[in-house]
Amino acid sequence: MTADSVSAVPRPPARQASAPEMSGAEAVVRSLVLLGVTDVFGLPGGAILPVYDPLMDADDLRHILVRHEQGAGHAAEGYASASGKVGVCIATSGPGATNLVTAIADAYMDSVPLLAITGQVFSTLMGTDAFQEADIVGITMPVTKHSFLVKDAAEIPGALAAAYEIASTGRPGPVLVDITKDAQQAMAPFVWPPKVDLPGYRPVTKAHGKQIHAAAALFAEAKKPVLYVGGGVIRGRASAELLQLAETTGAPVVTTLMARGAFPDSHPQHLGMPGMHGTVPAVLALQEADLLISLGARFDDRVTGKAALFAPNAKVVHVDIDPAEISKIRTADVPIVGDVRDVLTDLDAAYRGAIGDGKPDTEEWWSYLDGLRNEFPLGYTPPTDGLLAPQHVIQRIGELTGPEGVYASGVGQHQMWSAQFIKYERPNSWLNSGGAGTMGYAVPAAMGAKVAEPHRDVWAIDGDGCFQMTNQELATCTINNIPIKVAIINNSSLGMVRQWQTLFYDGRHSNTDLNTGHGTVRIPDFVKLAEAYGCLAIRVEREDEVDAAIKLALETNDRPVVIDFVVSADSMVWPMVPQGVSNSYVQYARDHAPSFDEED
Repeated sequence: MTADSVSAVPRPPARQASAPEMSGAEAVVRSLVLLGVTDVFGLPGGAILPVYDPLMDADDLRHILVRHEQGAGHAAEGYASASGKVGVCIATSGPGATNLVTAIADAYMDSVPLLAITGQVFSTLMGTDAFQEADIVGITMPVTKHSFLVKDAAEIPGALAAAYEIASTGRPGPVLVDITKDAQQAMAPFVWPPKVDLPGYRPVTKAHGKQIHAAAALFAEAKKPVLYVGGGVIRGRASAELLQLAETTGAPVVTTLMARGAFPDSHPQHLGMPGMHGTVPAVLALQEADLLISLGARFDDRVTGKAALFAPNAKVVHVDIDPAEISKIRTADVPIVGDVRDVLTDLDAAYRGAIGDGKPDTEEWWSYLDGLRNEFPLGYTPPTDGLLAPQHVIQRIGELTGPEGVYASGVGQHQMWSAQFIKYERPNSWLNSGGAGTMGYAVPAAMGAKVAEPHRDVWAIDGDGCFQMTNQELATCTINNIPIKVAIINNSSLGMVRQWQTLFYDGRHSNTDLNTGHGTVRIPDFVKLAEAYGCLAIRVEREDEVDAAIKLALETNDRPVVIDFVVSADSMVWPMVPQGVSNSYVQYARDHAPSFDEED
């Protein structure tokens, strides 16, 4: 990841000769404007009420009133992930602040630059169990890069500027600023730019040249190299540099769930997504490699399977801006801490120097990998119950929308199918909750993405379980003219949990039936629900209706669109490496990832 992985802290105007007096609440709003923030998502309450008064008069700062604070947090995440800017959310104290915690934890796991501002009770009441008091700084300490508690109005500009810088530099992530109500109400000189002193916060951005050359030497000697690309390449805005290195070296590329779009799916060197539900070529390329060049990836258990058995014959070059990730799970033979974009540029140059006039000898490696691609193409088995194949629905959404669209998914089977069957050609087009696996992410994240990128078609691809957690934000979309498209992949169940129950619990489907899509009783009826929120609502139950519904959604931009796709509950996500086993599963793959005809 890069030090300038999101928009750099804006250069403020020169310090005023005499600082004007203003309330702490006014200082919050003024600081956000001077930091370049244009959009915030929030919900008012007593402890943050002072901020909402000057916010009403801030013509250059758009506030979007959500229906639930978790929606504000996920919307800010979607905004940040689609645009590369810092997402901002606001909530009151107590339950308002704790409702943000899921989104903050989600942003922490996925390195999303997020600024969360919360109100706090009067400083004189702190520690007394006052009404709507919660130690949100303590609560969020494990899931933020840093948390500030501000009790003095004069400290507000400095705290917000520091929070913005921490969130947007180094490895991006969430920062919380908790401001007491008396600090919001008090008057103080507004000094800008404030002095930001962050002792101990010095992100390393320039990698050591000796390590770069050591990595290049390993790369030049490797017979079975793989570029193992993680979400850090997207956060680091390093996709162009990745493409250059890949084409220089001729090495195969795999992109993790968080890195989909970092490297074009259409590129012949791309093997797809690795991991539990990855493609067979991607999984086995990692497993049988003699060199892994890990770029902004963290060797997550969903990629490695049983870590002790992962890529047993591979040497590892691990590149990350966060030194805590280096050798955390897999010991690196060449550790490189630095800005991934700069590292890729330097590594490309060093590799050219190491290889000289020769060419990498990877012909045998590519022959094997191409054989895997031919033997195990990505496909699916059409359902036999007369209901829609979810894979077909999602594939057509991607094909009809195209690579310039933005696709936000919830968590579960539809998430994996969206990662598999939509072709991603550019970074920031795929938004999902990867590390935390947060149900309810899709709708508010799509809303935030549409605010950030209003010229793009933005889809929330959701499950019927996920959709019921945050669908109230459709009201926010309708009222604020945020015309997202929502595809509910409705299998009337908690699909991924049901799949595990089918495979590992003898088909005992305990508490996974949601009664949303099959039969005459639909609770709720998603079409009626969407219409109540002011959306265009469509139900699709036959394959010959799929394209027309998607096209109508793409043509409708005066309101949100919700399509209830009634799909088979028996559809499975394949391939699948069972949790806790080795990725050496060729025979397992042969049993569960057969070749399919093109029309399938």
